[in-house]
Amino acid sequence: MLLQSGCVCSTNVFSITPVRKMIELYYWPTPNGHKITIFLEEAELEYQIFPVNIGAGDQFKPDFLKIAPNNRMPAIIDRSPADGGEPISVFESGAILLYLAEKIQQFLPSDLRGRKTVTEWLFWQMGGLGPMAGQNHHFVQYAPEKIPYAINRYVNETNRLYGVLNRQLEGRDYIAGDYSIADMACYPWIMPHESQQQNLADFPNLQRWFATMHDRPAVIRAYEKGQSYSNRPTVNEESRKILFGQTSASIQQDKP
Repeated sequence: MLLQSGCVCSTNVFSITPVRKMIELYYWPTPNGHKITIFLEEAELEYQIFPVNIGAGDQFKPDFLKIAPNNRMPAIIDRSPADGGEPISVFESGAILLYLAEKIQQFLPSDLRGRKTVTEWLFWQMGGLGPMAGQNHHFVQYAPEKIPYAINRYVNETNRLYGVLNRQLEGRDYIAGDYSIADMACYPWIMPHESQQQNLADFPNLQRWFATMHDRPAVIRAYEKGQSYSNRPTVNEESRKILFGQTSASIQQDKP
């Protein structure tokens, strides 16, 4: 579920001493965070999680801003980049998925047409499914005032996007044919379908794909990772200000 907490470790994102594993993952168990743990588990890459407790404001700390200028997790640091040079940091979940897929040459086709299709659906998730479902979550679950127009707007748009994905999955096991980063990007945003007021039974192709994704061992492991950091809600008045009350003025004080 989006916006949960109860981290069993320190909420200071930089309080853990790195052991310099290949990938440092700055993470909290939201849909965007789950995308990256799914990839890392599928690829069996060595990685270390640094929790970024978004309800406590870890994402606005100056040290985190150095690697994530948008003050949003996830972000990674690759300690062993393919060019053999200095460590590379990457922010934005879609960019991270592309970077990692290119690094290990998996989950992204090498041929022109296959790569085009995967990147289309990755960007579809980043520009459509994620933002619209995110607004759905906000107005249905977290807004202090229930605004019927906003709820209907985003529940209906989420429904439309489910229909688009259902149509794409007709006759296909995975979104782009073979399993890819497009599936890893979309699944975590379909996972909370009930709280988005969507019924998977209305989308039989999507429902079949969802069951396949749900049963993948790496996906199961990825969600198990998140359980260590997420066991009780944090959306109270203080965390609401942190999560939903930021402006350009408020982030100026977070300069690294």
